[in-house]
Amino acid sequence: MTMGLVWNKKFEYPKSQRSLIDGKRHYDIGQTKLPSVTTILSATQSEKKRKSLAYWKARLGDQAADRVRDIAAMRGTAMHTYLEGYVRGTGHKDLTSIGREAEPMAKRIIESGLGDLEEVWGSEVTLYYPMLYAGATDVVGIYNGRESIIDFKQTNKPKQREWISDYFTQLAAYAMAHNYVYGTKIQYGVILMCSKDGLFQKFEVSDREFQGHMHEFLRKIDQFYKIVPIVPNAKDDESTENDEKV
Repeated sequence: MTMGLVWNKKFEYPKSQRSLIDGKRHYDIGQTKLPSVTTILSATQSEKKRKSLAYWKARLGDQAADRVRDIAAMRGTAMHTYLEGYVRGTGHKDLTSIGREAEPMAKRIIESGLGDLEEVWGSEVTLYYPMLYAGATDVVGIYNGRESIIDFKQTNKPKQREWISDYFTQLAAYAMAHNYVYGTKIQYGVILMCSKDGLFQKFEVSDREFQGHMHEFLRKIDQFYKIVPIVPNAKDDESTENDEKV
């Protein structure tokens, strides 16, 4: 099923549970609750981006905008589940309408994007930077000859590189966590994306540009903890979620 994907389980990645605190996703790592990477990015997004999202929602109307967002999220989850099954060699078949829509998107990513995946260290990997943040990435391993963080993305329409800066910052955050905990030197990230119409796109970020996104996320961490109180370590009675991708 994995058609030649090579696994090297050289690192022991932690299991985690996710919880919502004030509606924001956190990871329970041991007895510590850490905000997710996407929680930090959302809380610190620029005023320009906030206004752009507000304009989009006002133009569509609240109900229509929520429906577009919810369908995209379900499609993305179905696509990720199919891809995870492929990478792990377990397979996956979703016969729902969303699953049937997501399957050809996942296959497009497999055919056009995973040929350069030479070695898999982990799939749906929980990563964390102690006392600061946590998140989950789709694949860690060797891609195109380099230690890499790889994320799968679905989109309603094709993206331009300048529109997805947060995706690169997200990869950089995962790499910093991996490098700190496991002593790696990851400086390369890959976004493998497919639109609902089947258009595949690959975006790569590396070296100096990647380091720039690392510095950007460090700045956002500092900003986040100035506006959001530190969460107590004790496990209170917040709602919990299944361990899904962030």
